[in-house]
Parts: sequence; C-alpha cells; structure tokens
Amino acid sequence: MSEAEVAGSADPLKTVADALEAAVQAAKDGATNAREAASHLIPESGNFLAQVTYKACYAISYGLVFPSVLLAQSIPQNNAFVHGLIDGAHAAKDMAAEMKSKSPDSPTIV
Repeated sequence: MSEAEVAGSADPLKTVADALEAAVQAAKDGATNAREAASHLIPESGNFLAQVTYKACYAISYGLVFPSVLLAQSIPQNNAFVHGLIDGAHAAKDMAAEMKSKSPDSPTIV
C-alpha cells in the first residue's frame, strides 16, 4: 500500500476511539436522563401513597363514625339507657385519666 492510500483511508484506532467516546457520552446522557426521570417519579409515588393513605383512613373513619352517629341520633335522649351510657363514658374517662396520671414508680393500691 502506498502512503496516499493509507492517508486517504480512516485510521482504525481513530475509529475505535471515536466509537468509545460516543459510547461514554451516550452512557452519561442516559444516566442524566435516568436521574431526571427518577426525580420526577419519587414525588409522584410519594403523592400517590399519601392519597391512598388519606382515602383509606377517611373511609375507615366514615365507616365507623357514620353508623355510630346515626344510632346515637335514633335513640331518645331523655331516658335511663342514655343516662347510663353517658355516666359510664364519664367514669371510663375519669379512670383513664387517673391511670395516666399515676407514675409507674408508685405502688398500685387496690
């Protein structure tokens, strides 16, 4: 081969070096794109989980409170049954407050 033919053809090492450089650049671009996509995905998934949690708690709360209030509204209020419920609720509340106020170090006297 003459020098003119070698000079006119592409250098194989230069071609390999260019290909490696292009591959490295593509990998950097891919990593940047993946990082950017992940940064958008995390807030969206966190928002989704927050919405699911809120809706589940809302449904449970509604499912417990609505029937209770409906039942309480349907019972006549000036009778022994309602007065017993109210007095029992107050006694339970007082007992819970008393138990909470006692320190764990003090002996319990029954």
